[in-house]
Amino acid sequence: MISLSGTRSWLQVLRRYLLFIAAGNLLWEFAHMPLYTLWETGTTEQIILYGLHCTVGDILIALSALVIALFVFGTPSWPAEGYVRVGIVAVIVGLGYTIFSEWLNVEVREAWAYRDVMPVIPLIGAGLTPMLQWIVLPVLGLWWARR
Repeated sequence: MISLSGTRSWLQVLRRYLLFIAAGNLLWEFAHMPLYTLWETGTTEQIILYGLHCTVGDILIALSALVIALFVFGTPSWPAEGYVRVGIVAVIVGLGYTIFSEWLNVEVREAWAYRDVMPVIPLIGAGLTPMLQWIVLPVLGLWWARR
């Protein structure tokens, strides 16, 4: 049975993670925006709207990935037990979705495009900065949320 203090613990971790992910992704989206063609072709309003839209999507992806990881690998005593295991799975799920989404939106739908300055990962054709975003931010967010 989970004690009241255990309940607060997992809730506090989730809240801190959400705050970190929201702030981190907002900054990341605008920092790597110059690597997309929108930077050259869009208006200021479009750039801001797309940055905010992508940030909201990032928050939903991050929370979904964490919930999936918790559902499959979490324990009633999480975060005290299984924290690293759940974190690794959450990063893999988020990264996997991002690889799929980048492929779908760049190659198939052509919803957005990279500029020539975007480093692209060979074989998967995804931009380096979106991939790093889904490794760096969840890892740092999970570390910060538990401290």
